[in-house]
Amino acid sequence: MAEAGGFLPLCREDMEARGWDRADFVYVSGDAYVDHPSFGAAVITRTLSARGYKVCMISQPNWKDSGSIAEYGEPRLGFLVSAGNMDSMVNHYSVSKKRRRTDAFTPGGEMGKRPDYAAVVYGNLIRRVYKKTPVILGGIEASLRRLAHYDYWSDRLKRSILLDSGADLISYGMGEKSVVEIAEALESGILVQDITFVPGTVFRTKNLDCVYDPVVLPSFEELQEDKLNYARSFYTQYCNTDPFSGKCLAERYGEHLYVVQNPPQRPLTQAEMDEVYSYPYMRTYHPSYETAGGVPALQEVRFSLTSSRGCFGGCSFCALTFHQGRIVQARSHESLLAEAKKMVYDKDFKGYIHDVGGPTADFRHPACRKQLKEGVCRNRQCLFPRPCKNLRADHRDYIELLRKLRKIPGVKKVFIRSGIRFDYVMADADDTFLKELCEHHVSGQLKVAPEHVSDRVLQYMGKPENKVYQAFVKKYKSMNEKLRKDQYLVPYLMSSHPGSSLKEAVMLAEYLRGFGYMPEQVQDFYPTPSTISTCMYYTGVDPRNLSPVYVPKNPHEKAMQRALIQYRDPKNYDLVLEALKKCKRMDLVGYGKQCLIPPRRSEEKGKKERDFLDRGKSKEKKKTIRNVHKRKR
Repeated sequence: MAEAGGFLPLCREDMEARGWDRADFVYVSGDAYVDHPSFGAAVITRTLSARGYKVCMISQPNWKDSGSIAEYGEPRLGFLVSAGNMDSMVNHYSVSKKRRRTDAFTPGGEMGKRPDYAAVVYGNLIRRVYKKTPVILGGIEASLRRLAHYDYWSDRLKRSILLDSGADLISYGMGEKSVVEIAEALESGILVQDITFVPGTVFRTKNLDCVYDPVVLPSFEELQEDKLNYARSFYTQYCNTDPFSGKCLAERYGEHLYVVQNPPQRPLTQAEMDEVYSYPYMRTYHPSYETAGGVPALQEVRFSLTSSRGCFGGCSFCALTFHQGRIVQARSHESLLAEAKKMVYDKDFKGYIHDVGGPTADFRHPACRKQLKEGVCRNRQCLFPRPCKNLRADHRDYIELLRKLRKIPGVKKVFIRSGIRFDYVMADADDTFLKELCEHHVSGQLKVAPEHVSDRVLQYMGKPENKVYQAFVKKYKSMNEKLRKDQYLVPYLMSSHPGSSLKEAVMLAEYLRGFGYMPEQVQDFYPTPSTISTCMYYTGVDPRNLSPVYVPKNPHEKAMQRALIQYRDPKNYDLVLEALKKCKRMDLVGYGKQCLIPPRRSEEKGKKERDFLDRGKSKEKKKTIRNVHKRKR
C-alpha cells in the first residue's frame, strides 16, 4: 500500500524518501500543490493513493523544457493532466481579453507560471517525451472542452481537446469513480486504447463497432459549415448530461476518426462522498511555497466546508450541468462535523467557518425523489421558468446541519457565502430557514444573484421572473425587521448577456436607481465553453428552440451596458449619456428623482438658451397673431 501520511511527492527526492523507485501515476497540474479537498488535484490524487497507487505530483512545470515533465521518469501506469482548478484562459484573461495581473493558484499570486490552454500544452509536452505512455486529461478545462466547442479567446470553433492535446482519454466531470476504473483497467493490463467502457470518459476510435447505441452528432466539418448545426449538436449534448438517461455521443472528424463521449459517471452515494472527504489531506499548500507567501486561493476555502455538489438550478450561463451535473449529492452531518472539529484545532482558526455549501449552498438533496432512479428530466428544468410541481423545497436537513455546526465548542459563527437560491427559498412554505439565515449566518450583507430585472433577459438566462426576486426582497427585509437586524442584500448583476440590448440595460439602471444601490463590481457575460449562453453568443440562436437572440458583441456597446449599471460613477458619465441618447431616454438626464445623471454644464447652458429663444419665438408668434386679428377686424 502507498503511504498515506504527509504531502505526496513533489520532486524525485520526495519519491525516493518514501522508498519508491517509480511512480504508478504522475499528476501534472497547472496549479501549485495544495492538499485541500477544495482542490481537484488533491481529491483525485488522494482517491488513487487510498487505493494503493503511488502518485507523484508535478505542479506548474516549465512547458518550454521537456525535462520538467521527466522529474520521476516514466510512470508505470500513466500521466494524469489538469490545467488546474480554473480554466487556464479564464485564469489568465478578463472578459475584455486583457491579461490579468495575478494568479491566485500560484505561490505569491505570480502570473505566468502556466501556459494558455494549459491542458493541451501539457499533453503535448508529455507526448513529445513519452510516445506511448497513457495520458488522461481531467479537470474543468478538459471537461468543458471534451467535444467540439466555441473558444471565445480565439473566436472560433475548436476540436475536442482530446485530439489537440495528444491524450488518450478524458475523465470528465468530478472524476473519482472514472479515474479509479481507468486505473484498475490499466493495472489489469488493458491497453489504454481499449478502455472504451468507463462512464464519465471520452475516447477516440476509428469506427463505432465498440460503441453501443450511439447518438451520432454532426461532424466537425458540418459544425464549421453552419452554426445552426452547432446549436443542434450542443443541445443534444446538453440533453445527455444525465448518468441515468444519457446516451453515448459520437462526433466524427474526417472520414475515419470519432471522438466518443460515454454517459457521465453515476452520482456518488453519501457514503462515497464521505469517504472522499475523509482522506488525510494536509489542508494547506506545500511548505516549499511558504517563502513566496503561500497560495492565495487557499485563504477563501481553508475554513470552509463543502457539503454538496451538483446543482439543479440550471442557469444558462453556468457550466455546472456539463461538469457536476444536475443531481445534488451531499455529505452526511457526521462527515461535515468531523471536518469542522479538525478546523477548530488549526492554529490559524479564529472561530469562523466561512462557508457551508457547494455550487448552491441550500441544495442538500436531489430536486425530486425520482432523480436517483430515473435521472433528471431531459426537457424540463426544476426551478425554471417556475418550480416544478415535483420539486422538494425543503431546508430542514440544512437547518439541522447548521445548528449542529454552531454548537461545536470553539466555533463563534458559521457563514453562508457560496450563495443561496432565493427562488428555492421562496418555494419553501416554511420560513424557518430564512429566519435562521438572517439570525445566524449573514455578516451584515447577503449576496444573491438575481442577475437582471428584465424578464426577457432572465428567460434567456434561465432565471426566475423579476417578481420572484422582488418578493424575496420584501420577505428578507421583513424578516430582518422582526429580528431587529440591520442587514442588506447585495445583488449580483450581469451585463451584456445574450438577449440584453441597451434598452434592457437602461431598465436595469432604473431599477438600481429606485433600489438606491450601485454595485462596486459588475460581471460582463463571459462566454466560457459548454454553456447554453455561450452557444447563444456564438450562434445567435437559442439552442433550445433555434429562435434568434440579440447578442451584444461590440466592445463599446458592452462598455455602455456595464456603465449603465454603475451610472453613479463619474468615470462612466460619457458612456451613460451616450447610451441614453441612443435609447432616446433623455428624460433620465436632469435633476428629478427619476433621472440617472445630471446634464452637462454646457448642455444645461445650451438648454436654457434654447428655452429662452423658444420663449422669445413664442412671444413673437403671439404678437403676429394679434396683429393679424386686428387687420381682420
